Amino acid sequence: MSKEKHHKREHHLRRCCGGMAACILALVLVVGFIALVVYLALRPSKPSFYLQDLQLRSVDLGDPSLSATAQVTLASRNPNDHVGVHYRRLDVFVTYRDEPVTVPVSLPPTYQGHRDVTIWSPVLSGESVPVAGFVADALRQDVAAGYVALQVKVDGRVKWKVGSWVSGSYHLFVSCPAMLASAGPGGVGPMPLGGASAAVVNGTGAGAVASLRFTQPTGCSVEV
Repeated sequence: MSKEKHHKREHHLRRCCGGMAACILALVLVVGFIALVVYLALRPSKPSFYLQDLQLRSVDLGDPSLSATAQVTLASRNPNDHVGVHYRRLDVFVTYRDEPVTVPVSLPPTYQGHRDVTIWSPVLSGESVPVAGFVADALRQDVAAGYVALQVKVDGRVKWKVGSWVSGSYHLFVSCPAMLASAGPGGVGPMPLGGASAAVVNGTGAGAVASLRFTQPTGCSVEV
């Protein structure tokens, strides 16, 4: 009799544990389903990015490397009414003809509320960054001509926040075109928008000092 009672007790205990596990699993599935429905109903839009200014402070063209210092002013806007954005990681760098000319600078993690705007102004630099010879030659020619086209890029991870629910991490990639034009003699003259910056261009075959100005704020392409 004692063995039968023991087996019955074990069977009852197993049924209770199985029932509790099933209830917990069902609760998790229901909460996940509700969160998914809310997420799909709200349809979060990707944030908008704008390049407000780029000051190219110096460029040193070596062979076969390049050193540059620049400060960028980058703005981001969350267009959503009910969805917040967690910027978990943001690395900013500058490229010329798809070649990095500064090393990535990490911005601090940031939460962006509904319809909020966030502005960053990091200083970017690169010391003896390896570049192809034709890239250095092209940059010398562009500076001499008075026009330099750069790209400010952001690589990072974001999460969406709806109430207390936070989504998984998504890859964020931003690309902002930046046109700089000469404001010196023979250049295009002062521009009404953007900030002035002096760029010293050194290296073999180039000893010119060019005054370059960011022409105007631009919108950025954003991929999430």
